[in-house]
Amino acid sequence: MTDAPKKVVLAYSGGLDTSIILKWLQTEYRAEVVTFTADLGQGEEVEPARRKAELLGIKPENIFIDDLREEFVRDYVFPMFRANTVYEGQYLLGTSIARPLIAKRQIEIARQVGADAVSHGATGKGNDQVRFELGYYALEPDIKVIAPWREWDFASREQLIDFAEKHQIPIAKDKRGESPFSIDANLLHSSSEGKVLEDPGAEAPEYVHQRTISPEDAPDKPTIISIDFERGDPVAIDGQRMSPATLLTALNKLGHDNGIGRLDLVENRFVGMKSRGVYETPGGTILLAAHRGIESITLDGGAMHLKDEIMPRYAKLIYNGFWFSPEREMLQALIDKSQEHVTGTVRVKLYKGNATVVGRESPFALYDQDLVTFEEGSSSYDQRDAAGFIRLNALRLRTLASRDRKAARGE
Repeated sequence: MTDAPKKVVLAYSGGLDTSIILKWLQTEYRAEVVTFTADLGQGEEVEPARRKAELLGIKPENIFIDDLREEFVRDYVFPMFRANTVYEGQYLLGTSIARPLIAKRQIEIARQVGADAVSHGATGKGNDQVRFELGYYALEPDIKVIAPWREWDFASREQLIDFAEKHQIPIAKDKRGESPFSIDANLLHSSSEGKVLEDPGAEAPEYVHQRTISPEDAPDKPTIISIDFERGDPVAIDGQRMSPATLLTALNKLGHDNGIGRLDLVENRFVGMKSRGVYETPGGTILLAAHRGIESITLDGGAMHLKDEIMPRYAKLIYNGFWFSPEREMLQALIDKSQEHVTGTVRVKLYKGNATVVGRESPFALYDQDLVTFEEGSSSYDQRDAAGFIRLNALRLRTLASRDRKAARGE
């Protein structure tokens, strides 16, 4: 190949698929491969990826394993949650929000080692190929991207296994057959798709769930916690300050123990097909409820409603892979501006799959008990003023009604 890359940075998990890709890059492109493994809190050891890469002939200086948990939560998860972001009304974007960080770090490594290409293990049917590659091109417009699943001739799982055996790539025994479903996980969520989950009419087996116990098995006694916010971001649980990743980890444990954060969703992929997934976002589900709780007393109504209007657009940009787009950054600036006074404490009751706000307070609260009370209260609001307010807002409705009445009478 005349335009074959000389050095490729591969997003490498250490699993069978990316190990096959690693060897395929070496045999097909005869390229030097640099592996990059990101620890995003997926719950699995990442060091085995180093040993696997070494076994496959990668030089130690070409193996990168980075703990990105704090950066992931601080710079990606928390900014997204400032917008109360959900895709299609339900999905908290756990997979989507991880991809731009992986892409960013891959490009940084490519620059560091002088690589002229990057590669990923996403298939040609999913969203991740789009998210990775939009991130690559936004940060390094002339980078060469290699997407093996769109290029190679392997037509079945059996052919992949044969390739692995031929090149002495270790295969776990359970990989020799079809896996029951595929899993992606990070500190924010886990997602399960495919195989036993492909029929949207069949309930997901209990063993699919990775991050939560079932609500039926959750304790019969509720757990009540407090979460402190500063400028829209959570900073403490029950008064104990924590780093972003530590705090989300603690919320995940609380969510797990109370069966919170399960979602069975059929979503619209960016590439045009529908897919069914079982997602678990225990800590994120608690955080979303708490954040909306603190906003309810600190955000002006107009600002809150504007945020709610732009949120679906913001969510779609993240879902489709446009984290590094100017429009996402513009929306982020608006969202961050709205959070200047979103500071205070929220109490949340966790009980059998539910996260319910039961109290909220803030030094910047706009809630005025004296103003809203049904008892005798503030003299700053005269109830008689409402009559003129209503008549003005009813003017066009009355005009329409008068016209329609005349038309009905034939006048």
